Amino acid sequence: MTAMAQVQGRVEEVMRLLEKALLEGSLPPGSRLPSERALAEQYAVSRNTVREAVQRLAARGLVRSRPGAGVYVTDQLRTGIASPWGQLVADHPALRDDILEFRRVLEGATAYFAAMRADDDDVERIGALMDQLEQARRDEDMAAEAAADAKLHEAIALASHNSMFLHLHASIIGMLREHITLNGTGMRRQDEKVSAQLLEQHRVVCDAIRGHRPEEARTAMQGHIDYVRSQVASNGDG
Repeated sequence: MTAMAQVQGRVEEVMRLLEKALLEGSLPPGSRLPSERALAEQYAVSRNTVREAVQRLAARGLVRSRPGAGVYVTDQLRTGIASPWGQLVADHPALRDDILEFRRVLEGATAYFAAMRADDDDVERIGALMDQLEQARRDEDMAAEAAADAKLHEAIALASHNSMFLHLHASIIGMLREHITLNGTGMRRQDEKVSAQLLEQHRVVCDAIRGHRPEEARTAMQGHIDYVRSQVASNGDG
C-alpha cells in the first residue's frame, strides 16, 4: 500500500468513526465537535487527517464550521423525512390519530430498549428532564411542561442505543415535538385531573426505564399513548 493510500485509509476511518458518533447520538445536532487536537489524540492520527475527515463531513452538510467558534453538527440527518409533515398535520387534523398510532409502536419499542440499555448518563438525563417536568407542573407553566414532555420522549429514544430507532425518531422529531406540545398543552388546559394523570404516566415510564424493567416500560409508554389518543378522540383536540 502506498503512503497516499494509507493516509486516505486513515481519513476514511476517522470519517466513519465520526459518522458513527452522529448516528448513535453521542454528537447530537447543535453540538460542537471536539478540537482537532482532541480528535487527533482520541483516534491516534494526525491533525491533518482529522481536518480532512471533518471537511468531507462538511461537504455532505453533516457539520458546519462557524468562524471563531468551531465545528458544529447540523440537523441534516433530521430533515430528510419530516419536512412535508408539519403542514400536512396542520391541514389535516385527522392525521394526528395516525401519528399517535405510529408513536404507540415506535415509542413503546424505544421505551423497551431504553430500559434494557440505558447507561448512567441516560438515567441522569431522563431523571433531570423528569425533574423539569415536575417543576413546570408545580409552577403551572403548561408551555414549559409540554416542552419538557417532548424533550423527555427524545431522551428516551436516545437511551435506546439503537441507531435506527434513534434516527427514525430523530427524522420526524420536529413533527413529533410539535404534536406532543400541541397535545400536551391542549389537554393540560382541559382538566386538572388530565394534567395530573399525564405527569403520573411519565413518572411510571421513567421509573421503569431507570429501573431497567423493559416490559414494564413498554407497557407504561403504550398506556400513556393510549390515554392521549382517548383524550384527543373524546375532545376532538389535537
